[in-house]
Amino acid sequence: MTPSARLSAAIEVLSDILTRRRPAADALKDWGLARRFAGSTDRAAVASLVYDTLRRRASAAWVMGFSRVEEASPRAILLGALHLARGLSAPAIEALCDGSRFAPQPLSDAERPRLADAARSLADAPAHVAGDFPEWLAASLARAFGAALVAEMQALAQRAPLDLRVNTLKGQRREALSLLAHLRPSPTPLSPIGIRLPQGEDGRGPSVRSEPAFLDGLVEIQDEGSQLVSLLCDAKSGENVVDLCAGAGGKTLALAATMADEGHIVATDEDRRRLAPIHARLARSGTTIVEVRTPRGSAEEPLAGLEGKADLCLVDAPCTGVGAWRRNPDAKWRIRPGSLKARIEEQDRVLDRAARFARRGGRLAYITCSLLTEENEERVQSFLHRHEGWRSVPIERTVVALPELATSSGNRLGGDLGLLLTPHRTKTDGFFLAVLHKFV
Repeated sequence: MTPSARLSAAIEVLSDILTRRRPAADALKDWGLARRFAGSTDRAAVASLVYDTLRRRASAAWVMGFSRVEEASPRAILLGALHLARGLSAPAIEALCDGSRFAPQPLSDAERPRLADAARSLADAPAHVAGDFPEWLAASLARAFGAALVAEMQALAQRAPLDLRVNTLKGQRREALSLLAHLRPSPTPLSPIGIRLPQGEDGRGPSVRSEPAFLDGLVEIQDEGSQLVSLLCDAKSGENVVDLCAGAGGKTLALAATMADEGHIVATDEDRRRLAPIHARLARSGTTIVEVRTPRGSAEEPLAGLEGKADLCLVDAPCTGVGAWRRNPDAKWRIRPGSLKARIEEQDRVLDRAARFARRGGRLAYITCSLLTEENEERVQSFLHRHEGWRSVPIERTVVALPELATSSGNRLGGDLGLLLTPHRTKTDGFFLAVLHKFV
């Protein structure tokens, strides 16, 4: 496919996504299946165009003359994103849109000056446009970030890096760096067990899953922020740990390595389908301390018998996923106020459930990949109000084990109720962590 044909394909996929309000991955998969002539390079290039456009959907619509993002056509937001996300000039975009076979139609008399004047028009844009997020979330995000709102959201609209976690049960970071030297790896700035791999101009990273270091379990794909919050749970060798929302097992694996494979971890999830990948990952990791308990029905408690016995309860809570928008930019345009309300109810419910399993003197680690105060500090406050005998661990004590994190930013990383990582402050995905201690 020519570069121009890829633009036309991206417009087609975007039309499917926006018209049917479906996940980008599903639309891209269907497009690829229907066009067998498109090779892997073409499919990856189209996907990169689609995701870059979705990251900058609001600002792209604005520079193309639309004050409401819903009013902009797929073509309009793609053109705007080519300038804002890819840095293409108006003449360069015009050269791609020449109306030839498989190419988009030439720029109109209205589109051409919009692209030429994009920088000036965006300077006057409201926060939700400049930051590329849904307008209805503006008040919530402003509570979290204040004057830094636009800077935070612009960082969240960038491409995410490809990070790996070194499985210390299998080896050390220096060994993994050596084995992956052909991929030009570098140590992550904050995580002592992380590796960052460079991406190509199209945003694609290397095929890590085919690397011997991955197949042998020495490395796992995990964002540096996820690595940090896993480390800061401070799981110790010999402890009994309950992971209530284990999903595919990313943090379960990280805890097992932190514990040097000594102790016992019981991993479960209310959605048994999310647990499916954990078994192969556990086998590859080499850990022997993880017991997976798959729920058999809504009325059955898979953790029965563990009440009051856990040294650490991990709640990697279901959330809106705002902090992961760099990786899932289509999700931010599908989120609705009702989904936030539903997530809050789930978070309160799973926290109450987790409290039953912690022993006296035990800890509860509450994690979200959200940046919203409603899902983070407010949920901790609500939990402490409902449950006597619990208190939060101060941030200073939480980050002391990772001095690079404690000094990584002049901005505060959180308040008394938790730690907040963001793409702008820590160059990671967005994560919130609160550690609660049961003292009676």
